[in-house]
Amino acid sequence: MVLDLFFYELLLFGLLWLYVMLPWVWSYDRAAPGPTPPKPAKPPRTRSHDPKPFPGLTRQPHCAACEAAAQEAAAPPPPLPPPPSTSNRGRPRQVDTSQHFCPNPNCAYQGRAGLGNISANGHPSGGLWRQLYCSQCEGYVLETHGTIFYGKRVPVELIVHVLACLAEG
Repeated sequence: MVLDLFFYELLLFGLLWLYVMLPWVWSYDRAAPGPTPPKPAKPPRTRSHDPKPFPGLTRQPHCAACEAAAQEAAAPPPPLPPPPSTSNRGRPRQVDTSQHFCPNPNCAYQGRAGLGNISANGHPSGGLWRQLYCSQCEGYVLETHGTIFYGKRVPVELIVHVLACLAEG
């Protein structure tokens, strides 16, 4: 019994000695490699605070003609569209086309909705979508131009149902 107590005291003393002595021994191992070389000092990067000229060109023009062309003003804004066209002839329009516009780039009404130049022209070949007529450029376009339904020959309900199924996963 006495030997067991002596053994435990000796074991406790040995563990305390290791706890105190090991950090002291390991500190010598880390200091042995020698001094580290000093890092070269880089001068701080200085930036110019002067305003940079950028009123148009980034390079100098090669000749006087190029310089004159560069000095010309930007393209003038697109001209105003013609006034809305109204017609007193025939039966009044039944289809509201105020939200449609002519996509033809050569048309004076191009991209402008609600100016009265678009009229419905029936369903070509018995299709699902109406054909729209522009009285200014005399061009035709489907009412689904610029939408996900353009050129599709299936009902809208089916397309919407498929999109809802895809959204649900």
